[in-house]
Amino acid sequence: MTDDVHEIPSTTPNFQTALAEQLADLVPEAIADGKVDVEKLKELLDVDAADGNERFGLFWPGKKRALRAAQEPTTATLRPDFENSKDWDTTKNVFIEGDNLEVLKILQKHYHAKIKMIYIDPPYNTGKDFVYPDNFKEGLDTYLEWTRQVNDEGKKLSSNAETEGRYHSNWLNMMYPRLKLARNLLTDDGLFFISISDHEQAHLRKLLDEVFGESNFIGDIIWNSTKSVTNTALISVSHTYNFVYAKNIRHFTENRSDFRLPDSEKGFSNPDNDQRGPWKADPFQVGGWRPNQQYEIVNPNTGVRYTPNPGSSWKNERNKFDELMADGRIVFGATGKGGPMRKRFLVEALERGKVTKTLWDDVPTTTNATQALKDLFGGRSPFDTPKPVDLIVRMLQLGTRSDSIVLDFFAGSGTTAHGVMQLNAEDGGTRRYIQVQLPEPVTDDSEAASQGLKTVAEIARKRIDLAGQRLKAEHSQRVDVANDLDVGYRSFVLNDTNFSKWRLSSDVEPGAFEQRLLDLRESSSADGASADDLLTELLLKQGYSLTEQVNPVEIAGLELRSVAGGLVLAYLDEHVKPSLEQLRAVVEADPQRLIVLEDAFQGDDELKTNLAQLCKGRGVELWTA
Repeated sequence: MTDDVHEIPSTTPNFQTALAEQLADLVPEAIADGKVDVEKLKELLDVDAADGNERFGLFWPGKKRALRAAQEPTTATLRPDFENSKDWDTTKNVFIEGDNLEVLKILQKHYHAKIKMIYIDPPYNTGKDFVYPDNFKEGLDTYLEWTRQVNDEGKKLSSNAETEGRYHSNWLNMMYPRLKLARNLLTDDGLFFISISDHEQAHLRKLLDEVFGESNFIGDIIWNSTKSVTNTALISVSHTYNFVYAKNIRHFTENRSDFRLPDSEKGFSNPDNDQRGPWKADPFQVGGWRPNQQYEIVNPNTGVRYTPNPGSSWKNERNKFDELMADGRIVFGATGKGGPMRKRFLVEALERGKVTKTLWDDVPTTTNATQALKDLFGGRSPFDTPKPVDLIVRMLQLGTRSDSIVLDFFAGSGTTAHGVMQLNAEDGGTRRYIQVQLPEPVTDDSEAASQGLKTVAEIARKRIDLAGQRLKAEHSQRVDVANDLDVGYRSFVLNDTNFSKWRLSSDVEPGAFEQRLLDLRESSSADGASADDLLTELLLKQGYSLTEQVNPVEIAGLELRSVAGGLVLAYLDEHVKPSLEQLRAVVEADPQRLIVLEDAFQGDDELKTNLAQLCKGRGVELWTA
C-alpha cells in the first residue's frame, strides 16, 4: 500500500541532507553509519584540505547561523493573488510579494538550475537602508509577524545604523543565505549580477568569492551612476559597482570562439541589399523624457512629421540622428511609410555580444532613471532610487538568450521586469521574469502614498502595468510585438502552509502535540484556503512551476483541477467523499499523476486502498497530502 501511494512532502528540501547524499555518491567511504565522517574526508583530501587553524576567508559574528538559515527547510507556500495579477491565464511572468529568503527556498524545487540570469540591487547598508527582519530560529514566523505589524499598526522596518553595533555583520547575515540559495537556481551557463556601493563592496566581493568560487568571478563593471558633485571629503563618488559572476566559468572560457550572447541570425535579413549585410530594424524611440532628444523627424517618403510619444525620447540626439540618416542607418518601417527606426547589423551585434568593457559611462544615470519613472507615473515619481532601464537591458543583453528566465529578488520599483519587457519588444524575445519584493510600507508623507500606493510591492506592480502599456503603444506598428509581447504577470503572496498538520515543529511540547491531533479530527487544511491555494502549494512542493496551466474540470460529478492539459488531476474537496466509481472515472481519464486530499477519504482506508490499486493498474501515480 505504501509503495502505491506517495505523500507530498511537507517542507522544502533539507539542503544539509541533500549535500550529504551527494557526498555519499562521490565518496562513499566518507559516510559511516549514515553520517559524514569529517576526519575521513580530510584524510581522503590530504594536501587539498585546509589547515583548520589557519584558514583564508571572510568571517563575522553570526555567519554559522546565517548558513543554517539557508539550509533550514520551510513549510511556507505562495498564495495566488488573482486580484493583483494581469493576464493570469496567458502570462509566463511572476511577481511574488514576500520575504525573499523564504521565497528562494520555495523556488528551489522547480527552478533549480533553470534561471539564466539573476540581477539584484540590495540595500547598500548606508545606515538609512533597512535590513530584512531575519530571525534565524523563527524563519517564516518573523516575516508573518512583521507583516501583521504593518497591517495592524503601520510599523516600518528599522534601518541598520552604525550606532547599533555589528553594522557590517548584520548586513552580511542578511545577504549570505540569500546568495547561497540564489546560486542553486542558476543554469550551468548562468550569470549573476549585483549592484553595490562603497559601503559594502569590499565585504561583498569576498562573500561572493566564497559563495560562487573566486574562479567564477568575471568582472566588476563600473557604472557612472551620477554626474552631480557631492560635497564629501575630497572625492565626490560618482560610480556604482556591478559585480558579475558565472555559475561555471568554464562555459564561457571553453566556448569563447563560438560564444553568442543574445543575438543570433534569427530575425536578421537584407531586403535592401545593404552592403553591410543582414540587419534588424530597432525602435528609434525609448522610454523616458530627455530634453536633448526631443525633436521633429520628417519621413522623406511621405512628408509625415514625427515626434516622440509623451514621456518618451528619440534614441539619439539630433546631430547623431543626422549622421545615421546620412549613413543609411535610418529606415521608415517595412514599406518606407512609417516612423523612424534604426538598422542594427548582424555583424555588429555578434561582435558586440562577445565582450563588454568594465567602464559603462554611456548608460543613463540615476537622475535620468528618476525622471523616466516620473514621466511614467504622470509627472510624479513614487520611488526615490530606481535604476535606469537601459542599465538592466545592457545586462540582459550580456546574460540572457531570447527565451531565458530572469530573477530579481530585490525587485524595488520593478526595473528588471521593465527591462525584460523592453528588450523583448526590441528583439522579439520571449524572456520571462520572476520578481520578488518585500511589502515594505511607504511613509504616510511619501509621493507613493499620495498616489494610493501603500507598499514598495504595489509601486513595482503599478510600474510594470504602466511600462507594459507604454511599450505596447510604442511598438503598435509592429503587429508581432503588439500581439505577442507579454506584459502580464501572475502575482503571489508568501504565506504559511495551508495544511495545519504540517505546521508543528519537532520540538513542540507534548501537550500541544496532543491538542493538535484533536484539532486535526476536523480538517487538515487551513480555514479559508481555496482549492487554488491548496493546489498551488501542492504543485510547488512537487516541483511544478508557478505558471502551469490550471483549469477546473468535472468528471463523474466531481470537481477537479486539471494541470498541464490533464497530465495532473487534483481532487481537493475534503468535505465531499467521492465514491469508488467516481474515482474510477477519474483514473480512466488517464492522468500521469492524481492528487487527492487525504481528508477527502474521510478515514475510509478501503476506499484509499482500492484507488491505489486502480492507479497502479493504469500506471497513474497517486499522491496524497
